[in-house]
Amino acid sequence: MASNSEKPAQESFPFFSLPNNQNQSGFGFLFGSNEKPLPPPPPSVEVLTSEMSPTVKYTVESVNLGDGLTLLKGRVSTHEVFALSNSDLVPGKYEGGLKLWEGSLDLVKALHSEIQGGQLSLKGKHVLELGCGHGLPGIFSCLEALFHQGASVVHFQDFNAEVLRCLTIPNVNANTLRGPQQLYLATNETEKTQAEVRFFAGDWSEIHKLLFHVCDKDYQKGSDSSSGQDPPAGYDVILMAETVYSISSLQNLYGLIKKCLSWPHGVVYMAGKKHYFGVGGGTRQFLSVVEKDGLMEASLIAEVADGLSNLREVWKISFK
Repeated sequence: MASNSEKPAQESFPFFSLPNNQNQSGFGFLFGSNEKPLPPPPPSVEVLTSEMSPTVKYTVESVNLGDGLTLLKGRVSTHEVFALSNSDLVPGKYEGGLKLWEGSLDLVKALHSEIQGGQLSLKGKHVLELGCGHGLPGIFSCLEALFHQGASVVHFQDFNAEVLRCLTIPNVNANTLRGPQQLYLATNETEKTQAEVRFFAGDWSEIHKLLFHVCDKDYQKGSDSSSGQDPPAGYDVILMAETVYSISSLQNLYGLIKKCLSWPHGVVYMAGKKHYFGVGGGTRQFLSVVEKDGLMEASLIAEVADGLSNLREVWKISFK
C-alpha cells in the first residue's frame, strides 16, 4: 500500500493489561468514561433496495486506491438528509455515515493485499460490514466476484436507515453491473456469479435480531460439540472501519461480533485510528475489550501514517 509505512509482520499482538485501579488515564478511561447517556436507538429495520431515496441529490466520483483498484463513491448533503450543518457526528441521531472516513479506504487496500498475498479468500463467504456508511469494503467484497468468484453473501449495516437509502444503496448500484436484491456480477459473457446483498439499519445492541447469519448463542472455544450438532452458523468475514471511536459502544460492538462471527474460522478485519482524540475511543481500546474476554486474538496487518490524520491501523481478529 503506497501510503503505508513498512508493513508489519503478521503475528499475534500482545494486548495491553489494564490494572484495576487505572481509571483516569491511559486505557483505563475505557471503564471511566464521562460520555453522556444516549437517547434510545431507532428501531432496527431491513432497508430494501427499492427504498433508495428518489429525492436526495446524489453525485458520484471515483476513488483511486492504487494498484489498479478504483471504486466509485457518492456524495450527498448532510443538511439535506438530516437537517444538520455537515456535522460529523450527533450521538444517538447521526453517526457520521455520510462522510468517507480514511479507515474505509485503508480497509479496502488491506483486503486487496490480503487476497493478493493468499491470506484471504472471499470465495463463497458470508460477509457483513458493520457501520458501513459508504460501504466501500463491502462493495469490494461484491466486486471480487467479478474476477475471483468472491463472496456469496454481503450484508451492510449502518446505524441510520437514511444513510443506507441515500448513500450505501446508490454506491452499491454505481459500483456493480446491476443493483437489485440479487446482484449478478458477470465474470465473462456467459458465466455469472450470484451474490446476495441486503441492508440493515439499527443499533449494535439490537441489530442481531434482524441479521440472517447470526449464532443462536455465543459459541465459545471449547464448547462441547460431541453431541453431533454443528456449531451455529455465522458470518465468515466481518468488516468494520472507523467503528471504534466511542467508548460507550465498544462492548455492544464486541458483543455483536461474538453473536455474528462463524466459529472457529471466522475473521474480523478492523480499520481505525489508534486514538480518537476528543471522543476517547480507538483501536487499542477496542482490543482491550477483546483481551479482557479472552476468546479472540488479533494481528496487526497495516499501519498508515500519511499525515491525513493521526496514526491509523488495520487489524485482523480471530478466535484463539
